[in-house]
Amino acid sequence: MGNWNHEDVLLIGGHALRSRFLFGTGRFPSPAVLQQALEASGSEVITFAVRRVNLESVEDDSVLQHFEDRQMQYLPNTSGARTAEEAVRIARLAREAGLGNWIKVEISGDHRTLLPDPIETLRATEQLANEGFIVLPYTSDDPILCRKLEEAGASAIMPGGSPIGSGLGLLNPYNLGLIAEQSSVPVIIDAGIGAAKDAAEAMELGADGILANTPIAKAQDPIMMARAFRLAIEAGRLAWLAGRIPKKRYASASSDWAGSLFETGVSAGGEQ
Repeated sequence: MGNWNHEDVLLIGGHALRSRFLFGTGRFPSPAVLQQALEASGSEVITFAVRRVNLESVEDDSVLQHFEDRQMQYLPNTSGARTAEEAVRIARLAREAGLGNWIKVEISGDHRTLLPDPIETLRATEQLANEGFIVLPYTSDDPILCRKLEEAGASAIMPGGSPIGSGLGLLNPYNLGLIAEQSSVPVIIDAGIGAAKDAAEAMELGADGILANTPIAKAQDPIMMARAFRLAIEAGRLAWLAGRIPKKRYASASSDWAGSLFETGVSAGGEQ
């Protein structure tokens, strides 16, 4: 286990990643803080929204200019899309712009909650997978829908813990555990994670990775928080691999009662 983090890689679409932390790049206080937080995170994948830029002042808008010297896997997303057709168009534009063939499908069905539209997400996933994209759909924590997305060709499934940017954490750990249990593609928990402990809990449920942005970017110290998430994800993964003890209804003494100086044959509150 000494080299577990080198041997235990995350495979998405045939690509091996050493880090299980997918890094969102929005809302950071400055490009310098963004770069230092990314360094502290250890992440190899960055996600960003595909947007129009002013070609006469690209220096003011392009996030990617800050990563020119890094070997990163780009994961553009379709944030802002309302239909499968819009998402597919954004994905094609991103690929033609040289951003590769990874795409995070993100189609909101409600402007207040920003919860994903399940039907449009499924349609876009199937279309883009057929076109050769490595598709990572952001979806709700519905095990049946996640299974359908996998059957449609998704390379990874990205169920939300709670609404985007809410910081509410994991509202339905039971469903997330079922999704992790049934999936044959990686499960990346996305959206709603508010603290490092949420990331650790998700990994202990069997998730393969975490995507986070707002809890890092809006922390009082984004760089320190990025490191906290990195350690939490690693701790959660180790705990999942190690295997937790089963839960019991009653107490269980950690010391063996055999040979006790005061052995009476009656438990003092634990099992014998």
